Amino acid sequence: MDFIVEFYESEGGGCPVREFLDELKKSDPGDFAAVLAGLAKLRNRQYHREPLCKSLGDGLFELRHVGKLNSRILWFFMKGRRIIAVHGIRNKGQAIALHDVKTAVERMRDWQRRNVS
Repeated sequence: MDFIVEFYESEGGGCPVREFLDELKKSDPGDFAAVLAGLAKLRNRQYHREPLCKSLGDGLFELRHVGKLNSRILWFFMKGRRIIAVHGIRNKGQAIALHDVKTAVERMRDWQRRNVS
């Protein structure tokens, strides 16, 4: 059984991951294609581990793509075999900046608060 990958939307209707992907498509089409392929792989449980994915703790995970700049999509699991992508970043180093993790956690909590089953 496959997972469903969804993108977080703010109360105002913004979709940060879609905006990140749109910008990535313009600036680096090769990395965009690789990240899109990674998101498609998330539908299959066998890819929910390294090297494609890594746990960041507190229920948050990262989808990883290494290129000139590392691309990351931060996401979490929800009931019903759902994956919610909440934040996209590019960085030169291996570590994800604390402010990016905080942003992802805030979006995760916001999504959970507004989507209680």
